[in-house]
Amino acid sequence: MRDDTAPRAQHHTRRRRPPSEVLLSDVRALGGSVVHSTLMREVLDLVARVAPSDASVLLTGESGVGKEIVARAIHQLSPRVSRDFVAINCASLFGETLENELFGHEKGAFTSADAQKLGVFEVADGGTLFLDEVNEMGTTCQAKVLRALERREFRRLGGTRKLKVDVRIVAATNADLSEAVRTHQFREDLYYRLNVIHIHIPPLRERREAIPLMAQQFLQEFSEKYRTRSRRFTDPVLDRFSLYAWPGNVRELRNVVESLVLTVRGEQIGLRDLPATICASAHANEIRLPIGMTLREAEKEIVRRYLELYPTRKAVAEVLDIGLRTLHAKIKAYSLPLRRAGTGVSRRAKTAR
Repeated sequence: MRDDTAPRAQHHTRRRRPPSEVLLSDVRALGGSVVHSTLMREVLDLVARVAPSDASVLLTGESGVGKEIVARAIHQLSPRVSRDFVAINCASLFGETLENELFGHEKGAFTSADAQKLGVFEVADGGTLFLDEVNEMGTTCQAKVLRALERREFRRLGGTRKLKVDVRIVAATNADLSEAVRTHQFREDLYYRLNVIHIHIPPLRERREAIPLMAQQFLQEFSEKYRTRSRRFTDPVLDRFSLYAWPGNVRELRNVVESLVLTVRGEQIGLRDLPATICASAHANEIRLPIGMTLREAEKEIVRRYLELYPTRKAVAEVLDIGLRTLHAKIKAYSLPLRRAGTGVSRRAKTAR
């Protein structure tokens, strides 16, 4: 139990919704109609399986993919849903400032400590604590967090009394924590404590089939929010969205659509309305086949380019609608490199003559 003399954080009781409702509403911001993305279905299936437990979860993925939304979904599907979900960004605070936010302090703990302060560990007691960008946490703070997780107790800064705490930890990072462990920038014991369940959230460029649906959902959302006229994207705009690499992932797509809702006056949003960065990348994922190229040469170029565009050979085989064995035979016949397929910057390519 926590220290009864401390002021308690207010907890808001929430009606526990069915898993299907949570996954299709709270997590919808991850990718619009997430059911249309195989990769996201796999992520959400894993979320639904692990959420009822108390196991720590490590979320990995690029900035903007929606790690906090997944963390909230885990909380919503857990028995802790009636207690608080508390999030803290470890990159925004340093040293003792971060420790103060995590564990709180007693009155008089330092010069400006004129009142007792509860840390997020205490506020999240009985609920879920989300440690975002956990890779940015300093080594001293890492040791204190590890101790709190192992013993389920801590002391406020300047305090002597041990306070018991019951929190479920969900941590997130866009960095390679295993590499940080190897270079001694992150404690190995804390890494294994956090990485009981690992959930990787794929970047938007690896789930392109959902992009048009996501864009249309955001369009409707912001049209309602700002009470603007009903608009629609032209087909070329949706094609361009699907071809763009979206380095900022879902966050970037959402911001682009919000900007378009506020700035475009007509009923249709066309190519000329798009930001220059998206227009400039229009031809980056095209396959150009010059007139006079033989069918064999054309097939070789298509297979070679798709191997560069897609993250795995399995994905290449699926989009070309051929078997994996057939793809391997073509790779061998055309003397193409047998490496893992490339960066996955596209789920679709246009053929231009």
